[in-house]
Amino acid sequence: MQRTTPPFRADVVGSFLRPAAIKEARKQFQAGEIDAAQLRAVEDTEIRRVVDLQREAGLQVVTDGEFRRAWWHFDFFEGLEGVEGYDAVQGIQFNGVQTKARSIKVVSKLGFGSHPMLEDFRFLKSISGSAVPKMTIPSPSVMHFRGGRNAISKEVYPDLKDYFDDLAQVYRDAIKAFYDAGCRYLQLDDTVWAYLCSEDQKKQIRERGDSPEELARTYADVLNKAIAGKPDDLVIGLHVCRGNFRSTWISEGGYEPVAEILFGGVNIDAFFLEYDNERSGGFEPLRFIKKGHQQAVLGLITTKSGELELAKTVEARLAEAAEYLDINQICLSPQCGFASTEEGNSLTEAQQWEKLKLVVDIAARVW
Repeated sequence: MQRTTPPFRADVVGSFLRPAAIKEARKQFQAGEIDAAQLRAVEDTEIRRVVDLQREAGLQVVTDGEFRRAWWHFDFFEGLEGVEGYDAVQGIQFNGVQTKARSIKVVSKLGFGSHPMLEDFRFLKSISGSAVPKMTIPSPSVMHFRGGRNAISKEVYPDLKDYFDDLAQVYRDAIKAFYDAGCRYLQLDDTVWAYLCSEDQKKQIRERGDSPEELARTYADVLNKAIAGKPDDLVIGLHVCRGNFRSTWISEGGYEPVAEILFGGVNIDAFFLEYDNERSGGFEPLRFIKKGHQQAVLGLITTKSGELELAKTVEARLAEAAEYLDINQICLSPQCGFASTEEGNSLTEAQQWEKLKLVVDIAARVW
């Protein structure tokens, strides 16, 4: 059964490799050779191109490729009231490589305010044509997890319960603002749930004085408060990622440790789940996804390498997943974005589009 509303049988996570024109314009902007308006004009041109290419690939959904961002998360957080970005002592450690040294801290009361990404979405919507424009933003749990208590002003938030209440309200306000701007498909990107599946990451969480189990309950509660009362015609997805930076990763482990509370307890419309290799575990946790409208968008096509998957292998894995969840509650997408940061993954633009066309072709056959 094909779908006329998101998520679609052939879907996409969000980010695309930054084209050469964007990279060059960013260098010029940082060197003071062009101004913000000139940079935005280059971004507009390249976003129009990437939207056209998504539609040509056969997708019913389009994103702006996150072309205006350096990071999948920090750019959004730094646009919130009460949040300040800064150059950290060290970057985020991935498997064998580290990101640029950047982080955020909460310095005053949180608020959504007049966020600059609202205008980014309005531009995307204006050029999306018959396709559905999807906005991607980081999940609220990402805002807390990496810095934890130390990244939140104790003067402003002596009690973390007040912080989490305000965080949920910020996301309620964000959801309303994007909806009022015309957004009907919003995706929350979240690495934290995958960390809570990793024995190594859970060990680090305990060493800093937190409980993985308590964090899972808190994050589920914040998510449900954030999306409570959302409009019926707004689809909200949650993308669970194990880390994606220059084709590397952070965490490993199947979804079983969080499956019951995440799939069974978070009232999201669609779960975008990485399933591109053995680090993701088996499909058994899908049994917790509620029967009915809730969808599992399976990321069976990796964005971490250019090698093209065999269609018959992907189709066999979809059949295997359908042993635990009705095939009509399953969709297909790449495992992650192609460039969660501006550096991008280790594949070419041509390989990127081949993979998207493969997703579309497989979905057309299976459904």
